[in-house]
Parts: sequence; C-alpha cells; structure tokens
Amino acid sequence: MKLIINNSSSQPIYDQIAGQIKAKIMDGTAKEGDMLPSVRSLSKDLKISALTVKKAYDALEREGFVNTVHGKGSFIAGTSPELWLEERRKEVESDLEQAVFKGRRYGMDDEELKALFELIMEE
Repeated sequence: MKLIINNSSSQPIYDQIAGQIKAKIMDGTAKEGDMLPSVRSLSKDLKISALTVKKAYDALEREGFVNTVHGKGSFIAGTSPELWLEERRKEVESDLEQAVFKGRRYGMDDEELKALFELIMEE
C-alpha cells in the first residue's frame, strides 16, 4: 500500500496514515477483506515508529474501517452506507469550517458569509 508521509505537516503522522487509508477505502482502491501491511512492515517502509502505525490502525478500527484479527493482521472492514455517509459529512463539515475561518480572517462577518453561502447554493 503506497502511503506518503509529510513530515512538515502539522497533521500528526498517525492521522495522515489513517486518512490516506480511509481515502483508499472510500474511493474503492482498498476493498473489503483486503489485508493491510503489517505494523512492522509499514513502519519500516515509512521509516517511522511501529507505535505510530499501530495508533493509526487502532483509530481506523475504532471508526469501523478496519478489523484486526490477533495474530493474523488488520483487514479492511465491510463499511455500512451510514458509515460512508457520516465520513463524507465530516469531510464537508471540515471544508466548510475552513472556509468560515478563512472568511473571518479576511474580515467577513457572519451575515456576509451566510449571503455568500446562499449565493453559492443557488448555482
């Protein structure tokens, strides 16, 4: 599995790993039942701590994207449509939040932001 770590990013490495694996699941590159690289293997490939990879896998398992079978490895879970929808909502919410923060940094007030949002929604 090809993953890219950005050491200069403010996003934690484990979060970068989890995010990229989620993206591969969401776009169909990684399919239900596919085995993830072992923690040791991925940590060696990425030249990072095995604990960091384990933290990413644990986060993915908590969110329902991965199942871990002790002694066998971690596998892509069968994701429910509700989980996919929730994940997409979280992404859109994050993008909207960033847009609002950017607008406020540029001096826009809430009314201007709402008007802009409504204008965009009309298109």
